[in-house]
Amino acid sequence: MGIINLKLVFVLAVVILIILLIILSVDDSKETKDVTYGVSFSKFHADELGLDWKETYIAILNDLKVRNFRFSAHWPLTEPDEGRFNFEELDFQIKEAQKVNASVILAVGRRLPGWPECHEPEWAKDLAKEKKQEKILKYIETIVNRYKDYDNIKYWQVENEPFLTFFSKQTCGELDKDFLDKEVELVKKLDPSRTVIITDSGEFGTWYKAYQQGDVFGTSMYLYIWWHYGIGPFRYPITPVFFRIKHNLIKLIFGAKPAIVIELSAEPWLLQPIVKTPIDIQLSRMGIDKFNEMIEFSSQTSFDTFYLWGAEWWYWMGQNGHPEFWNRAKELTK
Repeated sequence: MGIINLKLVFVLAVVILIILLIILSVDDSKETKDVTYGVSFSKFHADELGLDWKETYIAILNDLKVRNFRFSAHWPLTEPDEGRFNFEELDFQIKEAQKVNASVILAVGRRLPGWPECHEPEWAKDLAKEKKQEKILKYIETIVNRYKDYDNIKYWQVENEPFLTFFSKQTCGELDKDFLDKEVELVKKLDPSRTVIITDSGEFGTWYKAYQQGDVFGTSMYLYIWWHYGIGPFRYPITPVFFRIKHNLIKLIFGAKPAIVIELSAEPWLLQPIVKTPIDIQLSRMGIDKFNEMIEFSSQTSFDTFYLWGAEWWYWMGQNGHPEFWNRAKELTK
């Protein structure tokens, strides 16, 4: 009798779990929802591709007609020498966006989008931890104070996927949660009129820490990667239901709040610089078929706002005989 009862309990538990997963997998957003597309743009990435960054940005702004941007105030570019700040590039980007009423998410911190994830100016690399953190806070304060009066700033993003500690641990080290709290607190103190977005990995992130930390939650969304541990090019074995369950579960536990896909993969994941990779290899990692798959996949999740990653690459590919990515993106952002 005891064995029968245990079997019954097990069966009931499995049934309850299945029912719960079915409930959590439901897309509770509007049946016909307005989808918003934006892009991340980085002078840092444009430079890596050997592009004229202004020309590239203006093309994204005026030809693609993107009206939602994420910019990154990379520390080495904004404070190349201790105490000497460079605002030329960010000033240009934000002012040009403002002219056409384009919104801006501005990311600040040491860990920002783009390999090697954590970006430090040369003069700061050998500073003691406490001194380095003091300099980071000063840099954040300077950036926020300079741009908080621009009405097209939508959110401040503080750090990038800070809780994804295993990724790029060699360059970023362990997360100092107390310091992250200080960064967020500083930004809110300097600009109480705006909310802070904290991001996490879509596939590996637990989400709950980033979701609790920020006023707005942002997730990345990747399908095709290159696994570093001898596996090679790899597609995550997931469907859009994975993101719906994850999103619904986190809302159920911690309550609803604004949530967006801050980084939707739309360029190839490579182990070497793009400009050193043959075009055919790039196309095998992110051809127009995979590009379209990413768009279709993301549209079936519970999100309705997507910032695509790869705009600089689309422009570079157009210059190298492959305008299909640029043309497809134009259909999304028109």
